[in-house]
Amino acid sequence: ADPMSLPRLGRGSMGGTQSLALPLGKGPHHVGCTDVMVGHTRQGLFLRLFYPCVPRAGAEQPLWIPHYEYCCGLADFTQHSQRWCAPLLSVSIGSCKVPVSWNGTFKPCSSQYPLIIFSHGLGAFRTLYSSVCSELASWGFVVAALEHRDHSASATYFCTAEAGREEWIPYQRVPQGQKEFYFRNKQVHQRAEECVRALRLFEDISSGKSVLNVLPQDLDLSVLKDSIDLTKVAVMGHSFGGVTAVLALVKEPGFRCAVVLDAWMFPLENALYPEVPKPVLFINTEKFQTPESVAKMKRLSSRNSQTKIITILGSVHQSQTDFTFLTGKLISRIFNARGTLDPYKGLDITSRAALAFLQRHLNLAEEFDRWDNLLEGIGDSVVPEAPFCRSNL
Repeated sequence: ADPMSLPRLGRGSMGGTQSLALPLGKGPHHVGCTDVMVGHTRQGLFLRLFYPCVPRAGAEQPLWIPHYEYCCGLADFTQHSQRWCAPLLSVSIGSCKVPVSWNGTFKPCSSQYPLIIFSHGLGAFRTLYSSVCSELASWGFVVAALEHRDHSASATYFCTAEAGREEWIPYQRVPQGQKEFYFRNKQVHQRAEECVRALRLFEDISSGKSVLNVLPQDLDLSVLKDSIDLTKVAVMGHSFGGVTAVLALVKEPGFRCAVVLDAWMFPLENALYPEVPKPVLFINTEKFQTPESVAKMKRLSSRNSQTKIITILGSVHQSQTDFTFLTGKLISRIFNARGTLDPYKGLDITSRAALAFLQRHLNLAEEFDRWDNLLEGIGDSVVPEAPFCRSNL
């Protein structure tokens, strides 16, 4: 089954106005955001970049759902009729904004920012983790949230060279008669390769190569040239993106560690587990993991004492996406987005544990080690390892 498979809508769930209140980052930096597309084919790259920026009054904020096609894709992915679900999504969440400065002026930094490449889950796309990406950027990271082109995004596109026409790539279910493992395994390898290509992109920018963003943005990528520390790079992801991050560690020595949110471990072949060379932080939700999946995580933690597994109590799989911040009954029902834990608190635990782990393995000179106890599963609403008995899968 798809890990993000979502509940059917019951009758009587239509009430409730929608709003998206994404939190502002709590770190010392204002956050800017831009979209970057490189190349005119599906072999290129597409990502949303979150970065420390110079504050400016009245700065424009980007849309959370950047195109109507994403509403169609979400309707499709959740197996609701596009005819009514896409317009409904568009009306209810289509005007939601992310509280960051669109194309804000990049904030130069003498000591250079560490880099995080972020991989989305099945049926998601580059903007649906804006809360965690902007939180990390507010603490002094450059975060590149990829939009994968392996047909696992609910929708994505590339711009062809002739007149920049948008060519859309739809979500694809496992084809009839094909084993799910083989289909997903091929996808996870493509996704991990895209993570590696994203790192190459930043290496090109840092070496002074001129990188053309085919989207008409105001941010000149050359401003990043001396501002990213390529010795301090991590890979991160949610669900399908979580297992993508683990595989990216195998493929690319430049990734020093991985932060993995509620990984869907199923698509990774067993032969690769002994190959994972670097530490991984697994931050699981209470309601998603299976004993098989956790056993795979434990294979990694038994080989590497720096690999940690913690579980956030009161959380569900969607608690680590922006959907958890949607208020209003309808959309919460469509996306099964809320656990019992307050979403702001869930984001705090996730980002603080991530920051403590990144400080340790990227050798950062910050004070994120004040949250080290979270890495041992010590704290309110956190437990070490995985509470098997609580899984409802």
